[in-house]
Amino acid sequence: MEAESIPSLSPLIESADQWGELLLLLPLLVALEAVLSADNAIALAAISRQLHEPKLQRQALNLGLGLALVFRLVLIAAARWVLDFWPLQLLAAGYLLWLCVSNLMPMTAGASEEGADPAAPAEPPVDRGLSAVVVTLALTDLAFSLDSVAAAVAVSDNLWLVMAGGVLGVVALRLTSGLFIRWLEEFRHLESAGYLAVGLVGLRLVLRLAMPDLVPPEWALLALVALLFAWGFSARNDAPQPDEVQP
Repeated sequence: MEAESIPSLSPLIESADQWGELLLLLPLLVALEAVLSADNAIALAAISRQLHEPKLQRQALNLGLGLALVFRLVLIAAARWVLDFWPLQLLAAGYLLWLCVSNLMPMTAGASEEGADPAAPAEPPVDRGLSAVVVTLALTDLAFSLDSVAAAVAVSDNLWLVMAGGVLGVVALRLTSGLFIRWLEEFRHLESAGYLAVGLVGLRLVLRLAMPDLVPPEWALLALVALLFAWGFSARNDAPQPDEVQP
């Protein structure tokens, strides 16, 4: 979800005829992007954790989101074509649903075998390699961007303003993804909540293609995501116990 997709911003953005007024809107866009991109950010954080070294995680986020920024700008420029090309939107929906299911199933299976809480995230898998993680990060953000590009163009026909919103969205994602990497280590349900939110976005894309009359309003999706994240932050992982000193 992106800040440009909030209908209530339309009057503000449309009134920004002068650069001075536009600059006044940028802090608002930054704040909204940081909040509304939380579902995307946690997915990107979980993917980057497949690289166990913090330095490689930061490098993957920088490279992956740099590539994602290029994809976003191309999508915005070709928005009219994207809106009419339903196979691309269906592919994005399928990818998000696959990402949700393929990551939740190992967590549940691993937790069941150990007799732990089924919602507790499993240990990150073996490193996949930097290039594979970078490509996965970029494709994941691309799939999320398809859900908002139509609304972004509907809010304003100012191409540069919409592109500025896209750039701010990527900057906000980089900042919040870094935070979520740390929080994923602390909160036991957070990764599961994030992937469930990814699945909700995928389902919304499918409904928009198959049954547009049944697509839930933006506020309903935001409310569901907020509930998921409230659950995600509801329990911390047990603190590791220090090893007993041998006599």
